[in-house]
Amino acid sequence: MDIYLRKKRWKLILFATAVLIVAASLYYTNILVNEIRKDERKNVEIWAEAIHQKADLVNFTNNLFEQIKTEERKRVSIVAEAQRRIIKATSNEDLNFFLSIIGENNTIPVIITDETGKIMNARNFNIDTVQYLRGNLKKEFSIYPPIVVNYYLDKQIFLYYTDSNIFAQLKKVLDDLIRSFFSEVVLNSASVPVIITDSTGTNVYQYGNIPANKIQDKVWLAKTLKSMASQNTPIRVDLADTGVHYIFYQDSFLLTQLKYYPVVQFFVIAVFLLIAYLLFSYARKSEQNQVWVGMAKETAHQLGTPLSSMVAWLELLKLKGLDEETIREIEKDVQRLETITDRFSKIGSAARLEKTNVVAVVHETVDYIRSRISAKVVFNIQPDVLHEIFIPLNLHLFEWVIENICKNAVDAMEGNGQVNIEISEDGDHIHIDIGDTGKGIQKSRFKTIFRPGYTSKARGWGLGLTLSKRIIENYHSGKIFVKSSTLNKGTTFRIIMKK
Repeated sequence: MDIYLRKKRWKLILFATAVLIVAASLYYTNILVNEIRKDERKNVEIWAEAIHQKADLVNFTNNLFEQIKTEERKRVSIVAEAQRRIIKATSNEDLNFFLSIIGENNTIPVIITDETGKIMNARNFNIDTVQYLRGNLKKEFSIYPPIVVNYYLDKQIFLYYTDSNIFAQLKKVLDDLIRSFFSEVVLNSASVPVIITDSTGTNVYQYGNIPANKIQDKVWLAKTLKSMASQNTPIRVDLADTGVHYIFYQDSFLLTQLKYYPVVQFFVIAVFLLIAYLLFSYARKSEQNQVWVGMAKETAHQLGTPLSSMVAWLELLKLKGLDEETIREIEKDVQRLETITDRFSKIGSAARLEKTNVVAVVHETVDYIRSRISAKVVFNIQPDVLHEIFIPLNLHLFEWVIENICKNAVDAMEGNGQVNIEISEDGDHIHIDIGDTGKGIQKSRFKTIFRPGYTSKARGWGLGLTLSKRIIENYHSGKIFVKSSTLNKGTTFRIIMKK
């Protein structure tokens, strides 16, 4: 009994030590993770602030560009009006002012053609190899409608113009800035998952640090955008030509991993400990099985030799005319020893089960015990011996179980009390309840009593209940357990077996 108490204490100590080690490891890991997470979060915040500032810069550049664009359009209109006035001027009109306006135009490209599109004149545009305004050249100069001028005999000339060179260069610079801005957003150094959408917040414009196949999934996209918006307020950017955009972003993949790292670590440790426990438990049980089988086989072998001698001596006693009653009792004990030897020899081998009347087996086993114990012990068995319940049994092994439990009950009552055995049927199973009026068992030891070596007696190996459990559960696929027990009032064992 002491070995199991010590074992239980050691288990508790080892379990508490393991819990402390794991808790300390998780606590320290959690501190490190939180520090790394704070640094990572700062990186994300710095990146988001940089994007905000650059977005403000792009917006400012875009507003400045719009102002320049407006001024350039005004200049184009003034030059076009001056051209119109010169062409339609009368001989008495002073054209010096209009000529000065045209002469000072060094940036706005202008092409003048006749009705057939033949180029008559040009300014701020090279037409050495071009005679007609056609194709891409005409497309380039058709951004704005041409100015039509009527002159001699209702003939017309057309004045085509486009944005100034300075304005075109500024527009190119702005487009490059916008492209650079979006590239920097999606290819960010902070490894932040980013999705840039249009003004509706649903259609994707660009994205970064996100698998391409995920973006095609509309359900995933909507869920992710909602999650991003809940984590961080989307950055609004109003850009030239492309309009309003929203930049959705969330914590980096590393930061997300760090959030769940302690949980994953705890899970991995728990799985490892569980696997280790199961492997060691399996190895221990396998070792125990080998010990049981070896011990049982050796016991059967050792009993065989003296048992054969006893049979021979019994025959010799018969020839010498010993009292017949004495001979019969000796024969019963010899047969009992043969049965015990047979039981031990069957441990570790496949048990052969046969349909047997369990009620009759219990009555016969109790009758054998009754004649060899104190007369102060009373056995009550229900139902009576005439009742029949057939189940698959290995007769010798099952008798051993009934003997062990009944003998334990007699010992617990110290040779004075009642043993009540009730056999009942329940669907596809039978229940055998064996109760005594002994000293009872503490609830904390309900399972311990079935372990090898456990005994409350001064003498004994503590193997009876262990063997009983193996016989019922391993050989008969049943169950045996303490149904109930009250200190100083008694204990009831229950055996459940299939019919």
